[in-house]
Formats: sequence, structure tokens, C-alpha cells
Amino acid sequence: MVSFEEIEEVYKKLEGKLKPDEFKAKVEEKVTMMNGLCDSKTAALLVANELGVDEAIKIRDMAPDKGNVVFIAKVISIGDIREFSRDNDTVGRVVNLTLADDTGSIKAALWDEASDLVKIGDIKAGQSLKVKGYIKEGQRGLEVNVGRGGSIEHVNKDVSVNLKPLKISEIKPGMNGLNIIGKVVDLGTVKTFQRKDGTTGKVRTITLGDQTGKIRVTLWDAKADAPGFKAGDTVEVMNAYSRENTFSNQTEIQLGSGGSIVLSSAAVEYYETLTPIADIGINSAYSVGGFVSGIDEIREFERQDGTKSKVSNIYVSDDTGRIKVALWGEHAELVNELDIGSEVRIIDAYAKSGRNEEVELSAGARTRIQVVRK
Repeated sequence: MVSFEEIEEVYKKLEGKLKPDEFKAKVEEKVTMMNGLCDSKTAALLVANELGVDEAIKIRDMAPDKGNVVFIAKVISIGDIREFSRDNDTVGRVVNLTLADDTGSIKAALWDEASDLVKIGDIKAGQSLKVKGYIKEGQRGLEVNVGRGGSIEHVNKDVSVNLKPLKISEIKPGMNGLNIIGKVVDLGTVKTFQRKDGTTGKVRTITLGDQTGKIRVTLWDAKADAPGFKAGDTVEVMNAYSRENTFSNQTEIQLGSGGSIVLSSAAVEYYETLTPIADIGINSAYSVGGFVSGIDEIREFERQDGTKSKVSNIYVSDDTGRIKVALWGEHAELVNELDIGSEVRIIDAYAKSGRNEEVELSAGARTRIQVVRK
């Protein structure tokens, strides 16, 4: 007789396809048929295979030489469905998912008919799936491709995941698969641009902060257009990647179609760090606070491309010193609202060497200006 405890682990993989007694009976039949050449667990695996149940592996155990893999994971994020033209003039479709289990996460590319499951809403974030696909080395690590030979099934159980978010101070350039939780410090604005293929894209750069610092996060297309959150909200960013901005020399996060950003109930504290004016160097971004101690008039000028803009200067003082702040573009109009003695905060202005090699701040598109008291 076969003990059910010996085959219970294999039975769990059937996901309810048979009742326990029915599975045990089939295993006993297989042991008898094999005339004692296999033990009960081996017989159970043979029965499971005949029932179309493949041996599932964990994400951490995946490698390019595994070929076809079967695994059970939770949907962490869903990208946008993209269409493309093949050499035979047919139109293909692909969508990227981020899937995770208790050992890690991986990108899964769903092709053609498989991508339609996302289009019709059959696959949503938070669901548990059993995935059969082909493992290979992608541009940013291992990825699973689910095409004609693959399959996706819903699994009626919750898959625990272990995606520990990084603190902002831990993020370095060149990191992939990033997960962070932060408070929205600045929502930014949506900008449109023309791609090389003539289509219009959208981009928005927000700023997130936690108790260790802040970082800029670039959202593309649909994520930029309707983020679904506001300044002050806490959000979770999943499956992003980082790079260094060569202009500001700061690490930034990019969130493409394979990543996601959602509201979070986590408690996150963030406080803006203000640098004393006397401690400001050059070629870096700083945030300062102080009182307006000088105001110049608005001056219009013409850029090299023929467009017109404007600039004005103010001087800000604190207990340690005084600094000139150039207000560019829309910021220039701020001088009409300020008086000598107004209290302001200049957030993320770029410090450079000005006339007579004196350090001054340049407040451009990346800068936020808060009027604390007029």
C-alpha cells in the first residue's frame, strides 16, 4: 500500500485535478504495473506527468541551459502591448510581465496569442500563474518567452514573493530589476516628443524621497500621461532600472513598459535637506532656504535656435552667506511676486561658477521654488 504522506508533495502540484483518493489509487496502480521497479514517489511523478503536470522550478534555479521551464509565480507588473511587423508582412504582438516567487523575479515576454490574455484583461497584477516557456539570456538578464509552444494557466493559490525594496541611498547606476518605495515629492509635468518613426511619445519625470534621500524617476508614455497619484502620496516602483545623468552627475531611475508604479500603504518619511549657502560647491545640484536679499528685473533673450525666453536674478541669504540665483524661463516671473525679505526655498538648483568666479545657482526646468512667506 502507498502512504499518502509519501506522495503528498507531488499531489499538491496537481492543483486540484484529482481528489486525493483518486490520485493515490492511480499511484498504486502505477507501482503495480512497474512491478516494483519504482518507489511510490517516482510513480507519483509519472502519474502527474501523464496528467499534464510538469515539474515546476523556482525562479532562482533558472538558467539559460534549462530550455523549456515551468514555474508558478505572481504577476508583479504588466507592460504595454506592442505591435511590430515581421519579415513576412504579418503583424506580431508582445507584452512584458514581471513575475516573482519567494526566490526572485523575472521578465516574461508573451507573444501573439499569449499577449491577448493581457488585452482582454484575463491577466492582471497580483494574480498567480503557472507559466510554461523558454528561458534565455535577454538584454537585462534572464527572461522567459511564452509563445506558440508555451502556456499560461491561472493558479488558485497565493504565491508569496520576496522583493525587498531598496532604500534610495542604495541605488547606483546600472542596476536592473529595481524595487523602491518612496513619497512623491514632485509630480513633474508631461512632455511630448517625436520618435524616429514619427509617432508621438510622452514623458514625465517625478521625484521620490525616503528617509535616505531623493531620486528622479522618469515615466514613459501611458505611465506619464495618467500616473494615478499626486504629490505627497506614497508609491511603489517595481522592475525599474537606473542610470547616471551625465549633466547633473546624479543617479536616476527609468521606468519603461516592463515596470510598474502603484500606490502604496507603506509609511515613508521624507524631509528636504537644505545646504547652508557657505557650503555650496560647483557642478552639483543643491537645495537652499533663506530670505530674498536682492531682486533684479526680468530680461528677455533669444536662444541659438531662434526661440525667445527670459531670465531674472534674485539673491538669497541665510545665516552663512549670500548667493545669486538665476531664474530661467517660467521661474523668471517669480520676481513679480517677491519682495525683499520674502522667505523662499530653492530645490535642486545647479551650482556653477559665475562672474568673478563666485558660486551662483541656476534654477531651470529641474528646479522647484517654494515661496514660504511673501
